[in-house]
Amino acid sequence: MNDVCNAPGLLPIETAIQNILSSINAISHNETISIMQSVGRVLANDVKSNINVPAHNNSAMDGYAVCISDKSLTYTQVGSVFAGQTFEGTLTPGQCVRIMTGAAIAPGANGVVMQENASVNGDQITFTAQPAVDENIRFAGEDIAINDVILNAGDKLKAVDVGLLASLGIADINVTRKLKVAVFSTGDELIEPGQPLKKGAIYESNRAVIISALQQQNVDVLDLGIISDDKALITQAFLSADEKADAVISSGGVSVGEADFTKEVLNEIGNIHFWKIAMKPGKPFAFGKLPNSYFFGLPGNPVSAAVTFNQLVEPALQKLSGLGQVAPKMRFNAITTSVVKKRPGRADFQRATASTNEQGDLLVTPFNKQGSGVLSSLSRANYLIVVPAQSGSIAKGETVSIEFL
Repeated sequence: MNDVCNAPGLLPIETAIQNILSSINAISHNETISIMQSVGRVLANDVKSNINVPAHNNSAMDGYAVCISDKSLTYTQVGSVFAGQTFEGTLTPGQCVRIMTGAAIAPGANGVVMQENASVNGDQITFTAQPAVDENIRFAGEDIAINDVILNAGDKLKAVDVGLLASLGIADINVTRKLKVAVFSTGDELIEPGQPLKKGAIYESNRAVIISALQQQNVDVLDLGIISDDKALITQAFLSADEKADAVISSGGVSVGEADFTKEVLNEIGNIHFWKIAMKPGKPFAFGKLPNSYFFGLPGNPVSAAVTFNQLVEPALQKLSGLGQVAPKMRFNAITTSVVKKRPGRADFQRATASTNEQGDLLVTPFNKQGSGVLSSLSRANYLIVVPAQSGSIAKGETVSIEFL
C-alpha cells in the first residue's frame, strides 16, 4: 500500500538535494582575517608553505647525536644541544653531543642514540649497540616542504588546521566572507517565548532551532521574528530579507491551508524550483531563487522544520559558503531492537537512540512517538533511522542505516 501522501509531484529527497546543490553558486567575496578567528571559516585560496617543516634536521628524542665510527661503541662527548640552540663546530667520527628532542642536529652528526641505550663515564659515552645512520633524526622538510600546498581553497578550517598555519608562521589568512542568512516564521498562532500564552496559541520554536544551528556554523543571522499570516507582511519580509541576506529561511506557510501565503508570495517575487518532498517528516518544503538570494521554505511543524533544515538546508549553505566539497551525510549500519513502523512512499527519518552492546554491535531503538510535532523526541534522539522511500516496516533484528545527530 502506498503512502497516502505520496501524490504525484513529490520529489525524491536525493533528487531534491542534487537540484539544490546544482542551482547554488558560492559567494565570491573574500576577506583577510587573523588565523585566531578562522576556525570554521572557508579558505578562499590554496595555502602554500614558504618554509620547510621541520626547518632543520632535528632529534626525534633525548639522547646523543653521534658522528658514527665503526671502530668503537664508546664516543667522546664534546658538547650539548638543547631545543632552540645550535652546536658550533663539526663532529668527527667517534664524537657525540648530548641532544634534546627537537634540537638541531650538530654538523657532522649522522645518527641519534636514545639516552636509555647509553651509559655515562665523564665525557665517555658507551652505547649498548652500534649507532645506525639516520636513526632518530627528523629531516628538514620531512613533514612539509617549501611550496607544498598544505590546505586547499574551499577547505573549512579545523582547530588543527589553525595550528598548522601557525607552525608555518602564517598569521593572517584569506577566507570567504561569512554567509548572511535571514530567518523568520509565519503564523498568527505563534507567540514569542517569555510572553503570556494566549488561548489557541503556541510558543514559536523553529527560529530557536534554526538560528542556534546557524550560529554554530559561523553564519551572520538576521532574525526577522514572527510574521503574521498576512500576504502584504510576508511579502515585505521576503523583500527586506532579500536585500540583506544571501539566503532566506522561513518556516510555515508552504502547505495548502487557506492562510498559507508563503508559496504564493514566492511565486510572485521569485522563482520556486520545487516544493513538496517525498520525505517524512517534512513533505511541504520549498526551494527557489529571489532576486538576490536563495530561499528555503520549511514546514511549520517543529520536527519537520528541524529535519528538513538538517537534510536539505545545511548542505546548501555549505556550498553557498564556498566549501569545496559538500560530502554526503555519514551513515552507519545498526541492528533494530524493535519494529520500525513505516508505509512505502516516502523516505522516512525516524528519531532514535543508538548504543553498542557488549559484543560491539551498534543497536538502534526508534521512539514510539514519531509525530512531526513531538520536538521532545528529537531532543532525546542521538540518531535518525533512514528508511528508503520504497521500504515498508522493518522487523526487529534487521539492519538499517542511521545518521548521527
